[in-house]
Amino acid sequence: MNDAAPARLAPPGPSFLREQAVRLRAADGGERTIRLGLGRPATTDDGWWLALAWARDDEGIVSCLDVAPPAGPPPDPPLLVMGPAFGGALSGLVAEREGRQALRLRLPPPADPDRPWARPLILQIAVAWEPLRAVTMRPTELAVAVLTAFRRAVESAGRSG
Repeated sequence: MNDAAPARLAPPGPSFLREQAVRLRAADGGERTIRLGLGRPATTDDGWWLALAWARDDEGIVSCLDVAPPAGPPPDPPLLVMGPAFGGALSGLVAEREGRQALRLRLPPPADPDRPWARPLILQIAVAWEPLRAVTMRPTELAVAVLTAFRRAVESAGRSG
């Protein structure tokens, strides 16, 4: 039986923006740094802004487990922990539809449903921007806002629990 850790995924490509660094606390009291990137955004015909964000270190894409608190992941799935911080960071930029933020986030499914944090930290993002913001902000400014929201969500995951 091979107990070696599975090979990490490579980032999906170079980041569209300068990567943002996040320092994580380790269970041993030390720290490590991961980098967050964002793929080149695209816009659908119906106005949704789409992008892919990821967290990586020198070995490849990190797991959601890597950003969980040092004491271990909370019982809630990662998006229930990170989603509110992500949405809050974009407050005022995202359009509302039917009384809710027009923001959709999705992580890849976990290999084991009983271990929801054991999955790559690659986030699919869909946003409908508030119309005034969409016309007054440059596309790179919107992308920076999304990458910063991702950083805040990752940081909040490490403080939860």
